[in-house]
Amino acid sequence: MKDALRIAVVNPNTTESMTAAVVARASLATRPGTELVGVTPGHGVATVESHTDEVTAALSVLEEVEKAEATDEPPAAYVIACFGDTGLQAAREVAIGPVVGMTEAALLTATLVAHRFTVITMPRRTLAQSDRVVRALGLGHRCTVRAIDVPVSELADGSSHLLEAFVEQGRIAIEQESSEAIILGCAGLADLVVPLQARLGVPVIEGVAAAVVLAEGLVAQGVATSRAGTWARPDRPTTGDRS
Repeated sequence: MKDALRIAVVNPNTTESMTAAVVARASLATRPGTELVGVTPGHGVATVESHTDEVTAALSVLEEVEKAEATDEPPAAYVIACFGDTGLQAAREVAIGPVVGMTEAALLTATLVAHRFTVITMPRRTLAQSDRVVRALGLGHRCTVRAIDVPVSELADGSSHLLEAFVEQGRIAIEQESSEAIILGCAGLADLVVPLQARLGVPVIEGVAAAVVLAEGLVAQGVATSRAGTWARPDRPTTGDRS
């Protein structure tokens, strides 16, 4: 019997309850034999809701990936569980196995099931983080980004209370922007997938689950991050002693 495939789900913020909820939901999408290991930084920010938060959280992600890589049995792959893919590029440079961001995974999944789609993120000031990934993937002609102006901290006990707000934005996207699928723009929104899909009648994509499935597929194919240029290993210390 093969050993379990271990995938680390790295939450860039320090909220342990969110890590646990994200891992529990994403585990429903894994194949038998895959183990998801939640990783919560020991220091950083409680939520990622600004560019300043993102810089701090990216360093936390890098530190956690480096710690995992230094163990005797590092994970086979990593998933970054924050919309905007905080710290993704740096993590790819230091991890042996593939690193998948939930935003890239959600967007790429959406391209397979819909011609046009909409990200609904939160809060409004984080629109730029979603826009950045959409542009990087060249999907601006197929994807729009909308937002609900609610802080991420409101997701500590789940997101069901936001269902009506997401239904409203989803209907606008479908009726006015010709969207054919909805992407949930935060790692803490997984419990909206089923009710929102039922209300809107279009696919609803949750990025952490999408990223886990893609990570499983990359490992199964023996495909890891290219070291040819962009994500070559760093040639100097990263989060360690910089003296």
